[in-house]
Amino acid sequence: MKEMVSMMMICAVIRPERLEFVKKDLEKAGIYGMTIFDVQGRGDQKGIQLQYRGGTMNVDLIPKIMVEVVVPDGKLEETVGIITNAARTGKVGDGRIFVLPVMKSFRIRTGEEIH
Repeated sequence: MKEMVSMMMICAVIRPERLEFVKKDLEKAGIYGMTIFDVQGRGDQKGIQLQYRGGTMNVDLIPKIMVEVVVPDGKLEETVGIITNAARTGKVGDGRIFVLPVMKSFRIRTGEEIH
């Protein structure tokens, strides 16, 4: 019999200026653990054009923040909703959320498996 997945990892790629809103709203919901990465990427907009010293410069990799949060299955929809609402500006480039199953998790200090 296949083991049931009890946790999910949410990987959210968001605008850097929305990070504090996401962190604050997750904390209000009792979600404190997260990993933050500075990343670069592009989506459907394929970058942006900037005016620089009288010329046009194409910037195709935009600075973003990736937030990783692991939550129990039962908190998945709530957490995705919190991140979506806190990160949304309504403009192109607001980001993307990915959800991945977490098969196992271990605490390094004690070696115990976390469920």
